[in-house]
Amino acid sequence: MTLLQLKNELEQMAHIAFKLPNGELIPPHFHLTEIGTVTRNFVDCGGTLRQEKKASLQLWTALDFDHRLEVKTMQEIIAMAERTFNILDLTIEVQYQGETTLETFGVDISDGTFQLVPLSTACLALDKCGIPEEKQKLELSGLSNSNGCQPGSGCC
Repeated sequence: MTLLQLKNELEQMAHIAFKLPNGELIPPHFHLTEIGTVTRNFVDCGGTLRQEKKASLQLWTALDFDHRLEVKTMQEIIAMAERTFNILDLTIEVQYQGETTLETFGVDISDGTFQLVPLSTACLALDKCGIPEEKQKLELSGLSNSNGCQPGSGCC
């Protein structure tokens, strides 16, 4: 999801909720501590120079149980980030404190709740990595025989 998509989803919401991949909701007294850009410059294993730029949102929960981030407040924070960084077209990554480390997630929407989704990695230079392509598995019983030969007919 891009920041623009998140901004548009907020237009339809009365309350903001984020759900972790395990199905638990982030406590409703969470804070949006920052919105910014993260730019990563790197060389992949095939020697190609790359740059990746994302919008980063950091969520945090504290002991102020009466706190609630209002939709209007989140929209104002996004508007300030939009004016400052011009980041509406960037994909969002959300950071949230996990059990032992700061975890990073992608974002989706379902039933009016922002779903934090696990991120994964992959090789960006498979053609140079030496990893064989995964072979397509075929169900032999589903193959048709174009010459009309049937098993047991003696024509093969």
